[in-house]
Amino acid sequence: MTKDAYAIPKTSENDKTAPLKKYRVLELGSLISGPFCGSFLADFGAEVIKVEQIEGDPLRAIGDRIDGKSLYAASIMRNKRLISLDLRAPEAREIVRDLVRRCDVVIENFRPGVLEKWELGYDDLVKLNPSIVMVRISGFGQNGPYASRPGYGVIGEAVSGLRHLIGDPDRPPARAALPLTDYITGMYAAMGALVALNHREQTGEGQCVDASLFESAFSFLRSEVPSYDKLAKVAVRAGSRLPGHVPSNLFATKDGGYIHISAANNSLFQRLLSVIGKPELVHDPKFMDPVQRQENEDEINCMIAEWVSQHDLDTAEKLLVDAEVVASRIFTVADIFRDPHFKARDMLVDAPDDEFGSLVVPGVVPKLSRTPGQICRTGGPNGRDTVEVLLEHTKLSRSQIDALLEKGAIKQSRAPQDRKADEAVPVSGAVL
Repeated sequence: MTKDAYAIPKTSENDKTAPLKKYRVLELGSLISGPFCGSFLADFGAEVIKVEQIEGDPLRAIGDRIDGKSLYAASIMRNKRLISLDLRAPEAREIVRDLVRRCDVVIENFRPGVLEKWELGYDDLVKLNPSIVMVRISGFGQNGPYASRPGYGVIGEAVSGLRHLIGDPDRPPARAALPLTDYITGMYAAMGALVALNHREQTGEGQCVDASLFESAFSFLRSEVPSYDKLAKVAVRAGSRLPGHVPSNLFATKDGGYIHISAANNSLFQRLLSVIGKPELVHDPKFMDPVQRQENEDEINCMIAEWVSQHDLDTAEKLLVDAEVVASRIFTVADIFRDPHFKARDMLVDAPDDEFGSLVVPGVVPKLSRTPGQICRTGGPNGRDTVEVLLEHTKLSRSQIDALLEKGAIKQSRAPQDRKADEAVPVSGAVL
């Protein structure tokens, strides 16, 4: 891959068109769901000030690292201003209160009750800023018998019923090799923030957004819930199949590859039959409509599997795609880096990075025609922007900030070029 293969998408007068530019967000969250919510808002222009504890967000210990730098953190902390506070210290909590007065949104994903102990709960913050929108992400919500239980995304997924449906029917429940439910909840939380901000535009009222991991995952069971209500049917794992949608399955090719084929509606199924050399079956009563095909799923899958097994992956995929059948091989990240469509859609963005010079990260979703998002830089070291942000958004003087640095209530990282030096920490890291 050449250095200029993936450039930052250029947008005309981005500073003027960024749709969330007028909002300032204070992100108190850690690990995945809170930071993912914040990164969405930051991608579309919100000024997101991420607060980390002095020891750093635990997500910095997840995934691959180079010279001690977390590649995961660099990706999910993109476009944010990074400050480091010891929230156990009263002085640091007072800084949070000062910032809340100047923010539109606060994102947090502590266990319910923790912020209340620090007098930073919603009832406390609304006294400081009556129009504040507080986005609260937790395992089980802010009330109910499970509210005080700790919960990561995978636990919310287990309780929601979603985990029960993932994997093969003859194996234990599986999981995606990434924090799926954290991302789902982060997206719901971001949508909740935008809905609340829209309400505030109309009424001037702030509000609290309560997003839980288990409810976010549970919301995907749109067909399973009414089926249990009326039929007492308990949904089960179906492997690579999609129950009620036939055919939609994964098939092995002659050269050991895999291709997923989905052709449940009549026109798609007719085209599939032509590709596999059985066009006459379009008039067979067993296959004439989607309901009949569900009742004859095994026969259909065997028929498709036999055809696929006679072709290598490239050939099978080309024949199906050329016939406008919905089908694709299973992409790896390596495949994605080579694929022209990802490049054309600006989904591999080579963003400026404080330490590496640049780093390729996933692009902005969704694409907006008039007010697109943009990635200006990746995440940097913990506390990169502490002094700069405090001087800009609080009443603290430089001498007061220096005293808090000396005490350890706040932290300022060194700029990359100064890490070998022994002199005092600079005021700020890289500036956009």
